Amino acid sequence: MKVLMLGWELPPFISGGLGPACKGIADSLAENNVKLTFVIPTGRGGNSVLDSRIRVICADKYIPAEKYILDFYKKYSKKNKYNSEVQSTNFREFSPYYTSYEGLTDKKSERDILKKISSQKEYSILNFEGNYGMNLLEEVMKYSYIGKALGKEESFDIIHAHDWMTYPAAISVKEVSGKPLIVHVHSTEYDRSSLRPNKNIVGIEREGLKKADKIIAVSFYTKNMIISKYGIDPDKIEVVHNAVNRDTQFLRYQIRKSFDEKIVLFLGRITQQKGPDYFLDAAVKILNKMNNVKFVMSGSGDMFPKIVSKMAEYDIADKFHFTGFLNDTMVEKVFAMSDVYVMPSISEPFGLSPFEALLYDIPVVISEQSGASEILKHAPKVNFSDTDELAAVIIKLLKDKELRETVVSQCKEDMQNISWKNSAARIMEIYSNLLEV
Repeated sequence: MKVLMLGWELPPFISGGLGPACKGIADSLAENNVKLTFVIPTGRGGNSVLDSRIRVICADKYIPAEKYILDFYKKYSKKNKYNSEVQSTNFREFSPYYTSYEGLTDKKSERDILKKISSQKEYSILNFEGNYGMNLLEEVMKYSYIGKALGKEESFDIIHAHDWMTYPAAISVKEVSGKPLIVHVHSTEYDRSSLRPNKNIVGIEREGLKKADKIIAVSFYTKNMIISKYGIDPDKIEVVHNAVNRDTQFLRYQIRKSFDEKIVLFLGRITQQKGPDYFLDAAVKILNKMNNVKFVMSGSGDMFPKIVSKMAEYDIADKFHFTGFLNDTMVEKVFAMSDVYVMPSISEPFGLSPFEALLYDIPVVISEQSGASEILKHAPKVNFSDTDELAAVIIKLLKDKELRETVVSQCKEDMQNISWKNSAARIMEIYSNLLEV
């Protein structure tokens, strides 16, 4: 079986759980003898992070696409089907995983756009950045035109596309090749920006979901979101839970804290979706009852200035610490030093970080509004907005060592049946059923 898989990121270039999930799925499929070609915008990920049997195509260097570029230039200067014109924004970090997309109103002229994409670097076909910057919609459009070349030049049986950035390209591949399309939903715009979803992204997601032959959702929570928000037939959607790599270094057994306080950890993007403000509010309530505790917020995001300002108002700077974005080694260290991990997400399709925390024997408290809650039956669960209950649960864990150990032990039992191997087996079953139709 030959699979053409389209993604936007791979480790070491990641922005949350999408990259590691794509890697886990791709590697496990390759181990099951699936002939996989993985397409990414640029080579910043690199095929060294995947199974050596996987062929990686970097769209910005995909030479066969050169013959289709003229068509790209002609159509790129026309009005965008998802928006009145190709748009840009001065929003500092326009990302599919950030809170909102205000400011998508500054219009570029056709001449400016053509001038920009014509000034290609010598080694690049379409001068991709492959990033989550202010020109993300423009990048997604560029990527979609590579789809036409892939559909005509590559040999495959099925198309597998991860998240909305790849849907236009995947649709193009399907239209050219006639091969069946699977879209894999790791997150929706309603998860990321529930209060003000971007209509352009919602439109791209809806078209991808409707034109897909099959949809894979990372949780039943996500499946229900796809049904309710996008009007998709439930029979079209299959649930395949993500997994977590278990090759941790277990630094917990090597690191010794230089202070006596307990550490409560938030690790993730500091965005509306992840609920950092609820974590902060709970921290204040805990500090009113306990003094020997510190709170660590690791990550970056558009809500960072707001959280810092709010923390200053609460006057808890000596008890609340920001680490910024952490690399893998530093993530291991902060996990190893922590006593409780908290994921207070407003809407979390899956959530890999609680599983990672448990590998370091750290008890977790998770949002009821998460896919992880479907698997971690024994983890304490709290409605994200109930900071009184969140604070009470954390205090109980901090004060009771036996309870912490019990939560970890029971949650590890919950995790026994999740693995990338099992996820890949389920995906291969979906492939086979689709190809038999």
